Amino acid sequence: MTTSQIARSATTFPGSARVEMIMGRPVSVDIRTALPARELTPLLDDAFAWLRWVDDTFGPAGPDSQIARLNRGGTIRQVPELIEVLHRCDELSEATGGWFEPRIGGVIDPSGYIKGWALERLSRALSNAGAGDHRITAGNDVRVRGSSAPGRRWRVGIRDPRTDVVRKVVFAHDLGIATSGGSSVVDPHTGQVAEGLGSVTVIGPDLGMADGYATAIYAMGPARGRRFAADLAESGPYETMIVTRDGQELTTPGFLGHSCPQARLAG
Repeated sequence: MTTSQIARSATTFPGSARVEMIMGRPVSVDIRTALPARELTPLLDDAFAWLRWVDDTFGPAGPDSQIARLNRGGTIRQVPELIEVLHRCDELSEATGGWFEPRIGGVIDPSGYIKGWALERLSRALSNAGAGDHRITAGNDVRVRGSSAPGRRWRVGIRDPRTDVVRKVVFAHDLGIATSGGSSVVDPHTGQVAEGLGSVTVIGPDLGMADGYATAIYAMGPARGRRFAADLAESGPYETMIVTRDGQELTTPGFLGHSCPQARLAG
């Protein structure tokens, strides 16, 4: 082995990565833990099988999904995960004063929570299986755990959903990062698409909760969303970055603690 090969092996993990189209978007699972291929391949197979199952079960547009059946008043399977998701959505609705609302016009749609929840569950499963160093990315939702290389935190660029410009760079060993604004978010009180903000990013220990909070704050609009974000940061581990329609960034103090001070800020 040459000197350069030795240096390279000391600063990287072998691992494995895979990207597949699920939920209408590319989803990537990047495992950096040093595991043999005979273990990594089944782990990745199981990871994407889980995500496909979530899409088939919870996708409101799928005619045979359990959510679609529930909305039609049809017979549904006894799926413990379905009960868990609906319960968590009710908790988020209460915590946000109804600004996160999975039931609008009599239709159940947990889309503002389900992607983050699915990635969070997958991250925990990978850790339990011995793959503690990983990054899972699905659209604007990211879950990182462990290290990207020995001793190195994961580096995640938070992109503006409208312009694709990196607005902040976050470094973390264990964090969920959820951004709302790339798709239509409905104001649950009016039934109209919320358009008062550019984007909302929430970071914290549980990606599902961060996803739900980001959706709710986006629906709230500038003034109410900023107050809620401040209260959320004061009472717990979730921090927020709000980007207004004119590009102004508003962050809670703890959010900056995860950012790289040398990172170039856009907007």
